[in-house]
Formats: sequence, C-alpha cells, structure tokens
Amino acid sequence: MEFHEDDFIIKDFAFTSGDALPQLRLHYRTLGKARRDANGRVCNAVLVLHGTTGSGAQFTRESFAGELFSPGQLLDGSRHFIVLPDGIGHGGSSKPSDGARMDFPRYGYRDMARAQHQLLTEGLGVDHLCLVMGTSMGGMHTWLWGQIFPDFMDCLVPLASLPAEIAGRNRMIRKMIIDSIQSDPAWNGGDYDEQPAGLINAIHLLIMMTSCPRQWQKDAPSRREADAFLAERIKAHAGELDANDMIYQFAASEDYDPAPGLSQIKAPLLAINSADDQVNPPELGIMEAAIPQVERGRYVLLPIDERTRGHGTHTLAAVWKHHLAAFLAAVFPADDS
Repeated sequence: MEFHEDDFIIKDFAFTSGDALPQLRLHYRTLGKARRDANGRVCNAVLVLHGTTGSGAQFTRESFAGELFSPGQLLDGSRHFIVLPDGIGHGGSSKPSDGARMDFPRYGYRDMARAQHQLLTEGLGVDHLCLVMGTSMGGMHTWLWGQIFPDFMDCLVPLASLPAEIAGRNRMIRKMIIDSIQSDPAWNGGDYDEQPAGLINAIHLLIMMTSCPRQWQKDAPSRREADAFLAERIKAHAGELDANDMIYQFAASEDYDPAPGLSQIKAPLLAINSADDQVNPPELGIMEAAIPQVERGRYVLLPIDERTRGHGTHTLAAVWKHHLAAFLAAVFPADDS
C-alpha cells in the first residue's frame, strides 16, 4: 500500500504555556481518499495517533497496516481515508532538535490534540471522523479527543492507556528519564554538540518502562543472550532519539488528566489494554473505576498469552482486531467497516 507524505504549516500557533511559534510544521501520512455523504460531510476518515518518541510511521508496518488497512480488512485503505500525523515534537513535525533546542515552546497533550484538529480541518478538509484511535500516548490523546471535540467523531478506540493523571510509578519513571538527561553535565542546558551520556541512562529507563518480562525471558534465556538483547535495543533507540526532544516528549504528559471530563465523552468508546502492560498495569484498578463514567464506554483487558508483548501489544493488531471488529459492527450496523 502506498502512503502519501506531506507537511502542513500552522501559522502563529499559540501553546497553552503562553509560548508561540510563527510556523508549526506537522508532518503526516495518508492512505486513501476522503469521501463525503449526501450532506457533504466526510464520512470515511480515520485518525490514528502514535506513542511517545514514535511517529505515524509505526502504523505503516505489516503488523498494523497489513492487519487493518489492507484490502478486505476492517479499515481498508481503498474505502477509508487514513490519517497518520506525527505529533508536535515527534517524527517529521516541529521539535527542539530542529534548532531551537530548549528554547522550543513548551507543549502539552492538549496542544498536540488541537494541532491534530487543525491539520484535519484546515489542512485536509476533514470535518468529521468515523474513528479516532491511538496507542500509548496516542491512546491518551484519544481520550482527550472525546472530551475536547465530542461531536467530531463517531467512535473512539484508545489502546494501551489509562484515563487518569500520570502519577505513581508511571510519573516517577518519566521524571527519572528527564532527570537522567538534565543531570548530566554534558547536556549543558541543551546546548550539546553530540548526544550526552545521560541519553543512554534515559534509554535504560525507557526500556524498563516498556519491558515484557514473560516474553523477554523466552527471547533471552541466558546471560549472554540477555546482554545482546539489551545492547541491540539500546543501539536502536540511541540511533533515533535526541536528548532535548526526549525531555519535551516526556514532559508533555504533565497536563494530561481526562478523569474529570469522562462523562463529557459522547461517542461510543472501546478501551483495549493488555494484562502484561508494565506502563498501565491492570492491578491499579484505574480503568475499572473510570469506564462506568463513560456513558457508551467499554473496556477489554487482553489476557497474557503467546501473542501479547506487554505495552507493545498495542501495535500488534492481529491480537486485538477481533474486538475492534465487533465494536465497529455495533457502531456501524449497516456498514461492513
């Protein structure tokens, strides 16, 4: 399948922090074409939102796009208009490493959602979405979309997320990631010529944060294999991440707290988490307390099995797409999607 890539420029974007950018660049990918109903409203658009440090590119892989966007699949790209934006501070969108470094505007999740909305309405001419779905940070953005733009979509599917303020262990790890970078003298207030060693310490924490103990024991059953497994992941992350970008990416979650507005969500919502997710462990009981507050909300907890991969299960669509299929069939009873 062939994705179209482009940039959309938002002029004079004002952040909730009070900062502003004369030009905010949002990179995005699309698949398919928008279709309008008899009333002239777009009726086939799907917005898919990525996780922290990621980009929309992660949804073009076989494990996601092949399972959902291929011909005959639930979100067939020949019948749907798929939009995959890179969030502010991520991928090909405007970010600190473009040159501003720590002078880049402070952004939060609500800023990211507003920019996504402008991309759709002003850049792509999309005035309605049939589905908003996202993974991890994108899942959190999905909860916010349901509150900030409650009439803009037909349904919502947040994956690997919780509708609550970032607190407890989750917040502690995020703060340790930021502190690991900023406490390194080589970080130099963000003015470094090469990535500071503190970035590797931050990557160590990121790896632990998203770890999958059961599967990793199988993948690395000996000391030698475990060391090689770890080295490979550190190398992969180090080749992709920038220290300043990472600080901003993890600090962005500080304004996230959808809990007070859960009752404002009008659209049907299906939350999907995995029981082996170390970022959103089910034993916290947060989702069980939250989902009854969403009038048309439903929650699925995937049991641990041979296919689940902890937090990373969110992009393994084959594991959970049967739940998505049942949900979409209920939301669109006269539609094959």
